[in-house]
Amino acid sequence: MEHHNTKIQAKMCPPHVLLFPLPIQSPINSMLQLAELFCLAGLQVTFLNTNHNQQLLYRHTNVESRFRQYPKFQFRTISDGLPDDHPRSFPMFEDLINSLQAVAEPSLREIVTESGVTCVIPDGLFYYAVDICNEVGVSVISFDTISPCCLWVYLCFPKLIQTGDIPFKGNDLDMLIENVPGMEDLLRRRDFPFYRLTNCATDLYCQLALKEIQSIPRSHGLILNTFEDLDGPLLSNIRSHCPQTYAVGPLHLQLKTRLADKTMSSSNSLWEEDHSSIQWLDAQPIESVIYVSFGSLATLTKEEMLEFWHGLVNSGIRFLWVMRSDLLREEEFSHQFVKELTDGCEERAYIVSWAPQEKVLSHPAIGGFLTHSGWNSTMESIVERKPMICWAVYVDQRVTSRFVSEVWKIGLDMKDICDRDNIEKVVKDLMVTNKEKLKKSVDKLSMLAEISVGEGGSSYNAFEYLVDDIKKLGRRDKDINPNCIR
Repeated sequence: MEHHNTKIQAKMCPPHVLLFPLPIQSPINSMLQLAELFCLAGLQVTFLNTNHNQQLLYRHTNVESRFRQYPKFQFRTISDGLPDDHPRSFPMFEDLINSLQAVAEPSLREIVTESGVTCVIPDGLFYYAVDICNEVGVSVISFDTISPCCLWVYLCFPKLIQTGDIPFKGNDLDMLIENVPGMEDLLRRRDFPFYRLTNCATDLYCQLALKEIQSIPRSHGLILNTFEDLDGPLLSNIRSHCPQTYAVGPLHLQLKTRLADKTMSSSNSLWEEDHSSIQWLDAQPIESVIYVSFGSLATLTKEEMLEFWHGLVNSGIRFLWVMRSDLLREEEFSHQFVKELTDGCEERAYIVSWAPQEKVLSHPAIGGFLTHSGWNSTMESIVERKPMICWAVYVDQRVTSRFVSEVWKIGLDMKDICDRDNIEKVVKDLMVTNKEKLKKSVDKLSMLAEISVGEGGSSYNAFEYLVDDIKKLGRRDKDINPNCIR
């Protein structure tokens, strides 16, 4: 009789999912959105964050009170192994990745073993999480938070190395890379994730990408923040490597659609948001403002910042610019410098240190987005029907910006060209000359995104399949060990 009661109790316990994001803004944002969707689906969820980033979330968002409404949710934290005063910026990304791995490997093994976790969902970059979970008998479904177009290039790396396409020989960045199926006439060297690649064996990011794609076949599945009507051909290629690929995006729209209170604030920002930007936008004409943000990691030289500034001012278009305190590369950010820049331009320019991006992009005064082409930013821009100017800097941004301009035709790619005359031209092209054409393209994609997350849509169904598969993993786990945490 006692054994029978234990089985009944096990059936009542929901599967337990552990999410482990890359410790930077965009992946944390996506993972928290996925975590909340899992909570709404009735799963037990643990979110494993670094101490540093968890403190920033608590300081700048309502994440603590927001998740308190889900009794089966908990935050857990680990150290990233770095001192408190470490900048944790992209130029020192190698420090962060190596330090976190040294801490995370033993911690993750312990947490997974002792907490009754059914399924671990790590960022795709955490290849070692797949090995750890396979060792202890826990299923892994990786969440790759980069763009699918870049992931497909990653998956082609072994072939590109074999054919001698990489590392590059010579300096012609406009030469086509012909051995990425589906991108034969599209992908140039300058669009490649690591376009300065000289040695595959010693390049950190190339090695991480190779380890990441080698871990994919060892996972139960792969989650991507996209939708079939945007990335269908790429998803078919990716599924040749990982048949169980769940395209559940746009995640922020999927979450908004499923929440009972559609107006609930859901900021997951590691930075303090300046909401005066919304008040300023309220006073501007419809579609008259271009929003300028290079994300949470990209940096500019002082010369680059001045070129962007003068190009924007010379265009005659109003602009809202996010200037993070660490935006300047190798220089102290000076408020006096910003004050001198804005002197005489107050009517047409507004600067904030960080903005509530989803609210900004949804504002009727915004007519376009000058972006670094981060994947979250790209998805948010599509959903809010805002065409883009892309100034890509790192990794997946370089591939994404090419797709924005040449495949989806929802923006302009100014990659590698940072001078005021060109910036003035592309801003005018986006906001005036090509406005209607670009708007028509992005409107169509936005509508398809909305359909995808609606009941019966491709992303809605993919999420349902994902939850159902996790529940099946849970049932298999309970056949072996009926104990669980409630």
